[in-house]
Amino acid sequence: MADPNRSAELLEPHRRRPTRIGMVSGGLGAYWPQFPDLLPQLQESARYVTGRLRELDAEVIDAGFISDPPEAAAAGEKLRVADCDLIVIFLATYLTSSMVLPIAQRSHTPVLVVDLQPTEAMDHASFDTGKWLAYCGQCPVPEVANVFRRAGIDFRSVSGHLKQESAWARINQWVHAAGVRARLRNARHGLMGHLYPGMLDVSTDLTSVSTTFGSHVEVLEFDDLRERVNTVSDAEVADRLALAKDLFKLDDSVNEEDFAWGAKVSVGLDRLVEDFDLDSVAYYHRGLAGEQHERLAAGMILGSSILTARGIPMAGEYELRTSIAMLAAQALGAGGSFTEIQALNFFDGVVEMGHDGPAHLAVSAREPLLRGLGTYHGKRGWGVSVEFDVRQGPVTTFGLGQERDGRYIFVTSEGEVVPGPLLEIGNTTSRLDFGGDPGLWVDRWSQTGVGHHWALCLGHRAADLGAAAALLGVEHRHISLQQEKL
Repeated sequence: MADPNRSAELLEPHRRRPTRIGMVSGGLGAYWPQFPDLLPQLQESARYVTGRLRELDAEVIDAGFISDPPEAAAAGEKLRVADCDLIVIFLATYLTSSMVLPIAQRSHTPVLVVDLQPTEAMDHASFDTGKWLAYCGQCPVPEVANVFRRAGIDFRSVSGHLKQESAWARINQWVHAAGVRARLRNARHGLMGHLYPGMLDVSTDLTSVSTTFGSHVEVLEFDDLRERVNTVSDAEVADRLALAKDLFKLDDSVNEEDFAWGAKVSVGLDRLVEDFDLDSVAYYHRGLAGEQHERLAAGMILGSSILTARGIPMAGEYELRTSIAMLAAQALGAGGSFTEIQALNFFDGVVEMGHDGPAHLAVSAREPLLRGLGTYHGKRGWGVSVEFDVRQGPVTTFGLGQERDGRYIFVTSEGEVVPGPLLEIGNTTSRLDFGGDPGLWVDRWSQTGVGHHWALCLGHRAADLGAAAALLGVEHRHISLQQEKL
């Protein structure tokens, strides 16, 4: 058996840095001498908002409470230097738009305007002007929205009261979306090998990945992997075999020599990812006549699945856009497993999905299986492959499309994984019910411009991914057969 501590270390979730949220609160300074009790009350509300943000899995940079445009400019400069992924501006009471605009302009960061009054409603019988002013944070929201529009800045807001959980759910969604933005704009994507011959939809403009998301694409050779695999020791292979036996159930079809080779490649992949400081990898190599590059490509499924489970998505067939989608799903805690359409079942009204190659163990319904394959369909080589059923319940398909002008689009659809017969061919497989004719779903999904691979995510995450698309400045297209029935 593998050392439990070693196993835990190898599967430690990967993240480059926490999501960074800038926070600034404010109100109109002219009120403070007029109503001495107002500012302390608003500052207490601001502390509550900051505290709630700090409860999330994020780093919060608090620029303080501002009362006039010069203070706003100073706060904007502080948040610019902090390189935030999202800035939350809490309108504690009325303030002028001249106190908000400099923050958005200087930071060059998406802004979320939040106005949360102290309680559900005022006590009209006992309130005076000072107490009322603590409730009028909504007043400047249209003003700020108007100025943002005229300045060419995207506007988004959440209005509610301090302890309204539905409002906090909307705020949390924007913070989660900022986590996707953070993961993508700081990511280093590995691209190893070459395009699967003929898959024109998979071809991706590498420059546009950097210009759209801020990511870096590191072009790798299979020789980079070969040299690292060559240095793996027998002890390291034995350790990786023990880990694999902890993670997977071994089918009788698994050949011990192929299993050991997959373990050796797995250790080499870990070194490759570490040496090049990668957050994802897309790969493919055809190979010939059983030579080493063919064996390397065929031996990657075990190690790729382990890396994907750690939050470093691996996508086969040179699918860079899908590895990016998988990384975005990982940032949301939604898994994100490499998949495509396998078949349609018109009796049950489901789309059957799956793929050979790397899979995300987080989406597995039960202990995943390692199956030995003498043939990888459509590819050269042989070895061990990962097989499991996807967990039943709500899921989201999420793909990254690219238009002819180079623009990227987020494409989503929400469905349910339902029980039923599945193929047992060394693939990740699932049966998805999208609430209508499966053929119609394929037509609608394909019309979006998505490629033929995508990430299968746990939960209904279209709203989260739509928010992430908004922060990244890309279009979001959602397919729903339920909406067509309305």
